[in-house]
Amino acid sequence: MSAAIQTAGPAVTAGRRSREAIHGELNYLVPMRERAYWCEEEVVPPGATLTNMNYQAHAVAIENARALPPLSLDREGFQFETNETAVGDFFDADEVARLYDREVEALLKARTGAERILIFDHTIRRHMPAGDDRRGGVRLPATRVHVDYTESSAPRRVRDLVPDEADRLLARRFAFINVWRPIGNTVRDMPLALCDARSVAARSLVPADLIYKERTGEIYYVTFDARQRWLYVPEMQPHEVILLKNYDSAKDGRARLTPHAAFLDPTAPAGARPRQSIEVRAIAFFDE
Repeated sequence: MSAAIQTAGPAVTAGRRSREAIHGELNYLVPMRERAYWCEEEVVPPGATLTNMNYQAHAVAIENARALPPLSLDREGFQFETNETAVGDFFDADEVARLYDREVEALLKARTGAERILIFDHTIRRHMPAGDDRRGGVRLPATRVHVDYTESSAPRRVRDLVPDEADRLLARRFAFINVWRPIGNTVRDMPLALCDARSVAARSLVPADLIYKERTGEIYYVTFDARQRWLYVPEMQPHEVILLKNYDSAKDGRARLTPHAAFLDPTAPAGARPRQSIEVRAIAFFDE
């Protein structure tokens, strides 16, 4: 551990946790008229570009969620809490499948009341050189403000994953929820910024095609709106998790989606260890 990190002892940590807000830069989609897209390099047609999207950084206030009353999946669209794990090595896919999936399933059932949880993806991220993205199955932190699913792609993804059950499952409420956890060390480098779902205007959500070799997905990228309210959880530790809602089929006033992005924390100590995290993507199916 470097001397710079060692100086961030209990007094410094307590001060950062009690601070009401910081100012950081988030990367937003520049408004555009044409259909937005991003192509996997292997499927880009001759003469075409990987993407037609451009991004612009905007400085925003990002509130300290630790200093606020408890947050809620159905109100703000996300919440954080302590959640111990028996997993010793998150880079061991077999151990994650054997132990962590059951832990995540139990957590989501307890917090949402869902009848069934379908876990379909695990993504490990580390802050590292851009050229290392996807190397060894590890991804870079996602630094562009986005939402993982759209009104169109969420039900389509259910049909992709459970085609034989899709008609029955889609007739009732379902929600895509990510469980985000630090790996190995406290997060001081590239924490996750989360947007209060109540502050998100529909006009800020821009559907974009993600064109892969085997399928085409769709997510929302987000344009800047000064009325958006941003929050983060400083100094997250490996025994803490964020539950993040990416889509909810219910249209009854509860939060339906939460834009999010990693950002450079301007208060992070010099030499902070690179952020490592795992996010589990799951679908919660409800009996309602």
